[in-house]
Amino acid sequence: MINGLLIDFLQNRLTEAILKSFEDKLSAKDAIADVSHCLDENFGHYQCNSALKLAKFLKENPKKIAKTIISNIDLLEDGKEIFLEIEIAGAGFINLKLNNDFLSNILNKNLLDSKLGIKKVIKPKKIIVEFSSPNIAKELHVGHLRSTIIGDALARLFEFLGEDVLRLNHVGDWGTQFGMLIHYLKTYEPKVISKEKKIDLTKLTQWYKKAKQLFDKDPDFKEKSKLEVVNLQSKEKTAIDIWRLIYDISREAFNEIYNLLDVKLLERGESFYNESLPIIIDDLEKKGLIKESNGAKCVFIEGFKNREGKPLPIIVQKSDGGYNYDTTDIAAFKHRCEIEKADRIIIVTDSGQTLHFQMIYLLVVKAKYLDPNKTKFDHVTFGVVLSEDKKKFKTREGEVEKLIDLLHKAIDHAKKILKDRLKDIDKKTLDQYSINLGISAVKYADLSNHRTKDYVFSYNKMLSLDGNTAAFLFYSYVRILSIKRKVQQDIEKLLKTDEIKLQHPSEITLGFHLIRFAEVLELMARDLLPNRLTDYLYDLATKFNVFFRDCKVIGALEQNSRLLLCHMTQKIFKAGFDILGLKPLDRM
Repeated sequence: MINGLLIDFLQNRLTEAILKSFEDKLSAKDAIADVSHCLDENFGHYQCNSALKLAKFLKENPKKIAKTIISNIDLLEDGKEIFLEIEIAGAGFINLKLNNDFLSNILNKNLLDSKLGIKKVIKPKKIIVEFSSPNIAKELHVGHLRSTIIGDALARLFEFLGEDVLRLNHVGDWGTQFGMLIHYLKTYEPKVISKEKKIDLTKLTQWYKKAKQLFDKDPDFKEKSKLEVVNLQSKEKTAIDIWRLIYDISREAFNEIYNLLDVKLLERGESFYNESLPIIIDDLEKKGLIKESNGAKCVFIEGFKNREGKPLPIIVQKSDGGYNYDTTDIAAFKHRCEIEKADRIIIVTDSGQTLHFQMIYLLVVKAKYLDPNKTKFDHVTFGVVLSEDKKKFKTREGEVEKLIDLLHKAIDHAKKILKDRLKDIDKKTLDQYSINLGISAVKYADLSNHRTKDYVFSYNKMLSLDGNTAAFLFYSYVRILSIKRKVQQDIEKLLKTDEIKLQHPSEITLGFHLIRFAEVLELMARDLLPNRLTDYLYDLATKFNVFFRDCKVIGALEQNSRLLLCHMTQKIFKAGFDILGLKPLDRM
C-alpha cells in the first residue's frame, strides 16, 4: 500500500521507469518525471509530460521515448495492478488511467486515517502567520476583512498539516498618533481617563480624527502631543495608563469581530519591539549599512529608486530620533528568526505594502538577521473588496464600511433565507444558523476569489444556493447527513465490516476526487492560494451531486459501500470547511 500522496507515488514510479530506460544518458535529477493531474479525466487520471522534455535532451522522437518509458513501468503494487490503461496521446503525452481496485484501496486506507491521506509530519516546521494587524484606536473596516480571513485560512491549513503555527496580530500600537490622542483625552475628555465616563471604539475613532485635525492645524496642540509621545517612550505612568486604556477599548471591539469570525490571534504589537530598536540601529551602523540623509539614518538597497530616479531610502531612524514601522518590521523579522526560530514567515497585507516588504526583506537578509537557507519568507498580498457598482466599498455617507456592520448585515440576510426555508426552527437555533451561514458566506466569497484580484461583494450572490458559494456546498453536506439519518446504520461498525468498492463511473470520479484532497492541500501550502481549496470543494459538491443522481444509496445492493463513500465525502467536506473557517449547518 502506498504511503503519502498518490501523485508522488506515480512520480516515483515514472522516474524509476525513465532511469531504467535511459540510465546511461540521464542524471537522477534530469530523470525526475513531470506528472500532473489530467484536467479532462476522460483521458486519464494523471499525465506524464516527460517524453517531450527529454526529446530535446536525448535527440529522439518523443513518441518513441514515451513507448520506451511505458515498457519499463512497474505495473504492480503489492502484487496488484496499478493501471487500468496507459496510452500515448498527442506528441508524446503519457496518459495514466488508474485501476478501480487500486483507487478503492487507497480510499479505504484514507477513510481510516484521521488526516485523510495527508503526509505525516515527522518534525513540525515553525510557521509564523502575521495577519489582520489593525491600528489601535481605529475601527476595523472592510479593508481588514481580507487579511483576517485569508490569514486565518492559511494558519488553519498549516495547523491541519501538523506544523507548529504561531498566529500573530502585529497591531499598530505606538507612535505619534498616541501622543495626539493622549493629549486630546487629557484636554477634552478627562472623565474617560478617570473612568467616570465609558466609551466605545466608535467614539474613540471619532476623537482620533478630531485630534488629527488639531494636530495638523494647531501648533500648540502639536507640540504638546509630541511631548506626550516622549512621555510614552519614557514610560511615564499617566501616559502609559491612558495608552493602556485606549488599548483595552480597542481590544474589546476587535475581539467582538474576531469572536464572530472565530479567529484566534496572539496580539504582539509594534510596542513589543521598542527595547530592541536602538540595539538594531547600533548593529546596522556597526555593519556599515547606515547612511545619513537629511539628518535621518537610512539604509539604501541597490536597485530601488523613487519617482525622480534617486536612490529610495529605508528610514530606520528619523531626524528627531524617533523610529517608524520600517524599524519595527526589521525588529520583528530579527525576533522571529533568532528567538522564534521560524522556518517560514508569512505576512498577509494588501498589495500596497509590496515595495515595503521587498525592501525590508532584502535589508534583513543583508544584515544577516534572516538566512534564506533557513527561513522562507512569503508576502501574501490581496486585492480590494468592491461594492456592486465596482467601486471601493463605502457606506451611503461615503465612509469606509465598518467590518462589524458588514458582518451583521450578512447574518441578517442569512436569517431571512433560513426563515423561509426552515419554517419549524426555534429562535435560538435560527440565530446560531444565521451566524454560521452569514459568516461562512462572507468568508467563502472572499476565499473563493483569487486573492491577488479585486472582487465584488454581494450578499445575494454569496448566499445563493446556486454556483460556487458556501450555501451550495452546505446543501450538499446536509444531503449526506440526510442520507445517513434515513439509513440509520452505525458507521463505526460499518467501517469494521465493509469497505468502499468503486464500480460505477460516478463512484470512480467521486472517489478519485476524494483521494486528491491531500494533493490540493499541498498545492495550497506551496502557493498560499485559498481558492485552490474552494475550487476543490465546489468540484466535490458537483461530483457528489452527480453520484447522488446516478447511484442509489438507500436499499441498493451496494448500500454499505456507497454509504461509506458518502461518509468519506462528509469527512473531506468537514475538513475543508474547518481549514477555511466555515461552520456548516445540519439542516437547510
